[in-house]
Order: sequence, then structure tokens, then C-alpha cells
Amino acid sequence: MRIGLVDDRPIDLDKLKGIIEGIAGVEIVFATLSAEEAYEQIKKETIDLLIADIEMPSLSGYELADIIHSHALNIAVIFVTGNSGYAVHAFELNVHDYIMKPYSKERLVHSVERLLEKSKSTDIAGRLYIKRKNDIHIIQKKDIVFIERSGRATTIFTNSGPIKTYQTLNELEGELRERDFIRSHRSFIINIHYVKNFSLYAKNSYIVTFEGIEEQAMITKEKVDFLQENYF
Repeated sequence: MRIGLVDDRPIDLDKLKGIIEGIAGVEIVFATLSAEEAYEQIKKETIDLLIADIEMPSLSGYELADIIHSHALNIAVIFVTGNSGYAVHAFELNVHDYIMKPYSKERLVHSVERLLEKSKSTDIAGRLYIKRKNDIHIIQKKDIVFIERSGRATTIFTNSGPIKTYQTLNELEGELRERDFIRSHRSFIINIHYVKNFSLYAKNSYIVTFEGIEEQAMITKEKVDFLQENYF
């Protein structure tokens, strides 16, 4: 994995370099004090991961991540910052992780190693067998965007269209044990790989929008916090 580092404080950049250099299977492509320099490097060099501070002079780490996201560059981002105020916005940019300073070596190593494991097996394996009256419908798990329970019926939204069943979310959740799926709300199960955006809906809930479909789901604030801690 090829990694770029940017932090405007020399002592923090040195800490990043020291930790990343000790991880097997990674290569530091650049380490810079300037987000502008990091941007120029990204245009010239291929990297898989950018680890960046957020608040920096001129171009911020958040703006740099926004450029990566808006240009659909295949670069994961880890924010390492002293400011917690960007956490929800970081989800909008689909960042891999949001680490608060001061942080331990183990916290950063664990985050990078999770990304390494994820890159080794990006596809969700297996199939889901859906009971529909007198027949059984077979769905590739990787094609499931989210699942919604409404009344006595359940709708499975896939990237090729919706499928209805009378199976409960509890029954389906038992079949979706992969960490890619979470019970985001009492009425929803979502596939985190399709999530595009979280928009505040009420004090303790967000609306979830997805890549490729117009339908939306719900997620509780508790689950957003859980995602931030364990997935991104």
C-alpha cells in the first residue's frame, strides 16, 4: 500500500512517519508539511491512502479530502486531528477513519491494518436465499444496498432493483453476519460500502443516501458513532 502523509506540525509529521514506517506492506510515497504540496504529489504519484491533519494554513486537510472525493479518486483518507468538529462531515467524504490527537501508536496501526485487510477482499462473498411465497429468490450479498422493514413486509434494495419478502429483519440479519452490514435502525439494515452521505434528520437520527439508487434509509446517532469508531 502506497501512503502519503501531510501535517503542518513537524513533530506530528515525524510521529506519523515513525509509526507508518513500522507497518509491514506499506510504502511512504511522500511526507509533507503542506497540503498544497500533498495535492501536487497526488497529481503526480499514485497513492492508496492519504493520512492528513485537517486544520492547516491555506488548503486544509478537509478540502484536500473533498478534492479526492469529488474527483472520484481511488484514495482512502484517514484524518488525524485535534478537532472533533469535522467528524460528521468526514462521513460525507467517505473517509476510512477519524483519529483524534493525541493518539496511540496502536490506534493508527490498527486503522491502517484494517484498510490493508479490506483491500485484500473488497467483495462480499456469499448469497442470500429469499423466500417469496412458493419460490426462493437468490441474491448476491454484494448486490444488496440496504433492507427496509415496513409494516409486515420487507424490501431488499439491490443495485438492480427492489425485492419484497415477508422475512423479518431479525431473520435476514442472522444471514448477513459480514461486518459490511449493520442494523442502522430498527427498520433498516445497510451495506456500508454503498453509503454516500449522512444528513441530519432529527436530534438522534440521520438520513442515509446511497450510491446508485434514489431510495434512502435511516440511521441512529448511536450507530453513526459506532461506525466512526469501528469502520471509518
